[in-house]
Amino acid sequence: MSERTMQENGIIQGVIWKQLLIFFFPILFGTFFQQLYNTADTVIVGRFVGANALAAVGGSAAVLITLLISLFTGIASGSTVMVSQYYGAGKFQDVGKAVHTSVLLAIVAGGGMMILGLIFAPWALRATGTPEEIFGDTLLYLRIYLLGSIPSFLYNVGSAVLRAVGDNKRPLLFLIIACMVNIVLDLVLVVWLHLAVLGVAIATVLSQVVSAVLVIVALQNTDFFPSLSVSQLRFTPNILQGILLIGVPAGLQSDMYSIANIIMQATINTFGTSTIAAWSAYIKVENFFFMVMSAFGIAITTFVGQNFGAGKVDRVKKSVWICLAMSMATTAIISLLFHFFGRGLLSMFTTESDVLEIGLHMLSLISPFYFCYVCIEIMSGAIRGTGEAFPPMMITCCGICVLRIVWIFAVIPFYHSMDMVAISYPISWGITSLIFIVYYLRGKWLKKQMHIMGIETKNAN
Repeated sequence: MSERTMQENGIIQGVIWKQLLIFFFPILFGTFFQQLYNTADTVIVGRFVGANALAAVGGSAAVLITLLISLFTGIASGSTVMVSQYYGAGKFQDVGKAVHTSVLLAIVAGGGMMILGLIFAPWALRATGTPEEIFGDTLLYLRIYLLGSIPSFLYNVGSAVLRAVGDNKRPLLFLIIACMVNIVLDLVLVVWLHLAVLGVAIATVLSQVVSAVLVIVALQNTDFFPSLSVSQLRFTPNILQGILLIGVPAGLQSDMYSIANIIMQATINTFGTSTIAAWSAYIKVENFFFMVMSAFGIAITTFVGQNFGAGKVDRVKKSVWICLAMSMATTAIISLLFHFFGRGLLSMFTTESDVLEIGLHMLSLISPFYFCYVCIEIMSGAIRGTGEAFPPMMITCCGICVLRIVWIFAVIPFYHSMDMVAISYPISWGITSLIFIVYYLRGKWLKKQMHIMGIETKNAN
């Protein structure tokens, strides 16, 4: 199995830009359906229930859910790096051990997060200043969503493992199925049965269960590594340590955005329900950009992981610059699309004129500066792909989270407007990108990881 598989592994042998695109597009389509999966809730409640329900589903609850999902996907990236490095090095038995360790971690950690989330959900919503008129619906949506923590974590980990070995088709298929299930259930429970926020929450959890079941079945039926077996579920200590050393900082790095956004959301909540609803709609549109960048980030992490495991360091370096160029070009296209079609995109989420105008203003103010974010996603993904996860987390913490907190407390009290809240995003992206560029170009992180892994460079071609 190993010889045939390695011969067919284009990630460590093929033309770099082609392999990145071959890997990127299935991830992009997958994240598109993930976005559609999440967006369906807000579209349906915004259209069929009203602005209060839209604010309940898309305001503080959405920010807190993003915090949870970011942690899930961050920890799953630890599995991606470990599996991709073992796979690139041809260590297929270790790949199997990493898979079983990752799945058990998803079950244990997902259960723990669910319990803690259910207990502290009211406190979290109070801390973000959720208005009283939407507090009850927001709490209801959040608590039901938390019941799906284990299947959500299982899907993220399972799909990360499959992508790490180059299998992008099945995670994409599973997301499409789950997305369709979610939309159908939304329509039945909200439009037909009139369950409003409750119906949306139930639909989301049931669709998460479907995606988790599908990915577990896939892990039990694969030719890439020893199949998943319930009897083999156990923690392999050194692999668990590796996953956590990479995944926890990666998860915390992702959560830096969410933590900063929670603080920002608390400020946005002071501007009233219309602004909350407008910001919710804007975020859903903006998420298309982050969806594309996330796909590039996942692609470069896996690409770097496999090539680093195979010792092809020159190929690692080339892939980063190629991925940056493709990401910048794509960002320019997205910014132009948002400029010309912003009103139509926002209209998918609301028909209320005041909400629409506020959202359109936010889009026109922020979208021209999306290019400031690109280096954060690509360079942190590449660095993490070698197993170096702590410095990217710290850079993100200082450049994104700390800076925005300082902005909220040092600037907003004197210039209390949504424009001042909005411009903190491109400012923090730009500063953080500059720090990443300097850190990446110094190159000490790469030499350190090569020494730790005992890797000798090989021909890049």
